[in-house]
Amino acid sequence: MNFPSWYPEIKQMHIALVAASGLLFAVRGAAVLTGKRWAMRSPWRWLSYGIDTLLLSAGVALWSILSLNPVQSPWLGTKLLLLVLYVVLGSLALKRAPTPATRRLSFAAALCVYLFMASVAVAHHPMSVLQNLLGVYV
Repeated sequence: MNFPSWYPEIKQMHIALVAASGLLFAVRGAAVLTGKRWAMRSPWRWLSYGIDTLLLSAGVALWSILSLNPVQSPWLGTKLLLLVLYVVLGSLALKRAPTPATRRLSFAAALCVYLFMASVAVAHHPMSVLQNLLGVYV
């Protein structure tokens, strides 16, 4: 397959944005759990929105360049489903959960989903790190 000359830059930008998005979520989530008000102020929320918008744009560009189909590429379909779960858990962790305990649980679960989603992307396998733990070799 012949990729455009700017493919490596898009891929590197996507990886950097994944790291930035995850780090910002982790810092904001920890701050929210410790009662710091700055974490939910507009500049931090807008920074998060901006990073995530660029991340999604880079992901869609890669998806298009590589001609991927989430139905034919199970790892991509898994990653997209995990993304939806991560967004829901992140929203609960930062502001929507009714109790502090639910916020803590949602925050921990969101971080786990984020890490698993990254491992699926690296392994290009829907089970990624779990395939060794569960003995699944598909």
